[in-house]
Amino acid sequence: MASLNAVFAGDLVVGESYPIGSYLISREAILEFAGEWDPQPIHMDDEIAARGFYDGIIASGLHTLCIFQKLAVTHVYRDWEIIAGRGIRDLQFLRPVRPEMTLTGTVTITAIEPRDESRSLVHKFGELFNDAGELVFTMRAEAYMRVRIDPTG
Repeated sequence: MASLNAVFAGDLVVGESYPIGSYLISREAILEFAGEWDPQPIHMDDEIAARGFYDGIIASGLHTLCIFQKLAVTHVYRDWEIIAGRGIRDLQFLRPVRPEMTLTGTVTITAIEPRDESRSLVHKFGELFNDAGELVFTMRAEAYMRVRIDPTG
């Protein structure tokens, strides 16, 4: 049973963008995520990271993707009648994400493909920006969403 605020595939408009809020990434969060999921020195070791290309610790790209997902779900997808994700493509990490940076972003609908009487495939473009308004992350994704069923037939 859909909620009163439910958003179905047919409610979305191609070209429409949805703000997904913001997230302040702490040094501790970068270290914790890297320690669990991406234990590379550029994410965990101050000395090695200081000598590296980025001149200090940066967040894992996987961490950046997870931040995007959390923001999108919390601020946009929570009311969407999503059945399941189908794919993520064209993931790009354009600039380093550093400790104490605030990330903000959007989700934009790029296409809606009806699949059958109960679902459509929704194509989305996601992006995150840093404090300076510079693009740090982009992705394309698809998810199956429910279609509103007319109870009167």
